[in-house]
Amino acid sequence: MADFNATKMKGPLAGLRVVELAHVMAGPVGGLMLADMGAEVIKVEKLPGGDDTRRTTPPQIKGESSSFMILNRNKRGIAVNLKSAGGLALIKRLIDKADIVVENYRPGTMEKLGLGYDVLRVTNPGLVYCKITGFGLTGPYAQRAGYDLISQGMSGLMGLTGEGPGRPPVKVGVPVGDVTAGILAATGVLAAYIERLRSGEGQYVDTSLLEASLIHTYWQAALVFATGQSPGPMGSAHPLAAPYQAFQTRDGWLNIGAMSQATWSGVAQVLGLPSLLTDERFITNGARMANREALVDTMSAVTKTNDTDHWVNSFEKAGVPAGPVKNMKQVLQDPQTLARDMVIQVDHPIAGEIDALGLPIKFSHGNGVTRRGAPQYGEHTAEVMRELGYKDSDIEDMVQANAVHVHREATEVIDA
Repeated sequence: MADFNATKMKGPLAGLRVVELAHVMAGPVGGLMLADMGAEVIKVEKLPGGDDTRRTTPPQIKGESSSFMILNRNKRGIAVNLKSAGGLALIKRLIDKADIVVENYRPGTMEKLGLGYDVLRVTNPGLVYCKITGFGLTGPYAQRAGYDLISQGMSGLMGLTGEGPGRPPVKVGVPVGDVTAGILAATGVLAAYIERLRSGEGQYVDTSLLEASLIHTYWQAALVFATGQSPGPMGSAHPLAAPYQAFQTRDGWLNIGAMSQATWSGVAQVLGLPSLLTDERFITNGARMANREALVDTMSAVTKTNDTDHWVNSFEKAGVPAGPVKNMKQVLQDPQTLARDMVIQVDHPIAGEIDALGLPIKFSHGNGVTRRGAPQYGEHTAEVMRELGYKDSDIEDMVQANAVHVHREATEVIDA
């Protein structure tokens, strides 16, 4: 189990062992968060084929899937045939020595294989087991398969995203349900692990893409609870405040966020429109909300007269939150992004040194360190099996029986 004598420089979760029985995105994001904070994460890939993101290409770097590499760094990887007796025995032996399991297969899959929590807890009562599904393990949709797109539609996100009423539904541009579900999984298993430190008992943690999408609707849910009316898409605008949205400039777009009367006064000052402060349509937030279209037209007429950088600097001096709308390449080259170590370099045995997104949490000491790039398919199968007590001859027998896959170039040649 966890070794708390591990050095702080290895990250706050050093010594914690996690088995990731997960594929594509939500589960691997959870494993990535734990790995980046120092946990030992062993990723179990299916045999044959491995994680489907290995084939989610393009993009590629030297033939390696960028999608797989960005989600699976800092993990050791093993390839196991879960439909074979030898493969199942290997996974059970591995989990017996683990603190945490994260998995995101369809409901019932692990139970059919004999890898459900009720079975595994018998030999590892301290195990924290997290399952990520499309809709959760209870309720009328519990057995449905789920994807990020489906969760965004069913959570209300696609009914809130877009230019306005009467336009086609638009999903959030990133897989917010998948990513958030992975973060919730990491949060949940760590909370359960803290409880285990007190009680000695593990537990089952259950989260879903639907809930991961739904929790982004706090403001909109508050509106429904308060008024009984469902809000719709508002472009970049905010449902509770104005002005709080994107405005066109001479060379791009600018976000302005005036959430208080003080910042609203700053907006009027910077735009050179003192009349906004006495105009009955704009005096209060409620009035500005009711007259949002006129407000936007009045402000846009001014913001279009100068460049984005000019307005960002002017609003900053006035204490008004504002910022440019950037594309992804600009974001990844931004000095603040770089200063926060959100672009890091990872060494991969084939792709070489590649860029990746960093850990979005900083600690005063013991920050996680990037130890390795994403594993090649079956790269650590033999290594992990040896640690579990398998002899080289046993490993070769399982390879021949198609129970495991060993990446020969990255491991010692097994001497049968």
